Amino acid sequence: MHHPIHFGGNDRGVVPVFSHASCLDHDTGPDHVERPERLAAVIEALRAAFPGLELRQAPAATRGQLLRVHDESLLATVLESHPSGRIPLDSDTVLSPGSAQAALHAAGAGVAAVDAVLNGDIRRAFCAVRPPGHHATASIAMGFCLFNNVAVAAAHALERYGLPRVSIVDFDVHHGNGTQAIFDTEPRVQYVSSHQLPLFPDTGLRLERGLGNIVNAPLPPGTGSRRFCEVWRERLLPELDAFAPQLVLISAGFDAHWRDPLAQMQLDAEDFAWLTGELVALANRHADGRIVSTLEGGYDLQALRECSVAHLRALSTD
Repeated sequence: MHHPIHFGGNDRGVVPVFSHASCLDHDTGPDHVERPERLAAVIEALRAAFPGLELRQAPAATRGQLLRVHDESLLATVLESHPSGRIPLDSDTVLSPGSAQAALHAAGAGVAAVDAVLNGDIRRAFCAVRPPGHHATASIAMGFCLFNNVAVAAAHALERYGLPRVSIVDFDVHHGNGTQAIFDTEPRVQYVSSHQLPLFPDTGLRLERGLGNIVNAPLPPGTGSRRFCEVWRERLLPELDAFAPQLVLISAGFDAHWRDPLAQMQLDAEDFAWLTGELVALANRHADGRIVSTLEGGYDLQALRECSVAHLRALSTD
């Protein structure tokens, strides 16, 4: 049904990409916007733009790694349902026969990327995976998300490496309610998000501050480049700088692009490239350049192609 993902390659100038073929097997159904073609389009575009692209095979996350942020009940739902067809977990979140493996490898990609970056093997990585993760809470799969990939990666950095400060930067057009809920009482993790409001899941108000480690910048429908860059430059990037993270994790959703069918923000690929460049500079100041980025949303295939290439190019530039 889909082109297999061919692993290998070696372009020392370009950030390695972690992925797994099983991520294409999460079958959401013929009319679902979060479909396998999204990931195929990203991988295809990255290969075309970066001929020597190094694709690394993502391992499956272990139960222990998942249980740092998720309840046993969610693991049981995702891993032990063994559906013979597609079953809805809610109106837009689906479990299919291939979903368990896809979810395990999507979460495992972030863990492997954190290992590679913190062991000094590489400085930055991009995880091209699906299903996305940032809406999944400790106990509930929702908003197309089964496990919270970026939260699993952050918890791994805390537990395995003892990092005192990890920042999660979320520029997906939807608020990462799951990520925020998982870490809102964890002072070692800062969560910083810009997102459209009103829009699913209708969380992420400015007054949601956690322990002071949560920073939300809700933006109205129709927000364009100028306002977006202003909010990051004047409010969100200074908060990140003040926190001085030793690792930067990115929830890289590209659905604030003007072409996206699910939202009404008006960004283009250049805006994502600009912000990624700012995050690289920030990571260079505080974190030895260490960034792990994970694909979240983005539902127009053309926009996804352009934005993921712009994002990887900026991640690969010092």
